[in-house]
Amino acid sequence: MTSGAPIKDTAAMIAGMAPMRDPETWFFCTTNDKVLAAKAVPHALTVFAEEEGQSLILPEVAARDLGFELEMPMTRITLSVHSALDGVGLTAAVATALAGAHIPCNMVAAYHHDHAFVPSELADQAMDVLLELAQAGAS
Repeated sequence: MTSGAPIKDTAAMIAGMAPMRDPETWFFCTTNDKVLAAKAVPHALTVFAEEEGQSLILPEVAARDLGFELEMPMTRITLSVHSALDGVGLTAAVATALAGAHIPCNMVAAYHHDHAFVPSELADQAMDVLLELAQAGAS
């Protein structure tokens, strides 16, 4: 993963995104059961409080062990560039490129990196699309 100062320039973010595929299988889960949420939080990659309940991104083993429905296995692709929080265009470029290849994605932005979650069966194709996007951005 890259470190250093965050990158704000759109072209530089795209060229430097260096997508990395996570071997873990992830599931987007939700519950309004506070006891179940408390058990799930230590296993969660991230948690987001929504009006309808807690949304959690859980690894497969934890999701299964906690009794969540395993509806759509997802693969996380981390965009390794340290994108600035006020950088503009990286998420849009990634989502647009994946949409153009008919690959659904759920983007999650964290402090250092952005992450694209794609259906696991489309992860290889998504990596190809993102590597091509980064290469085109570097040209």
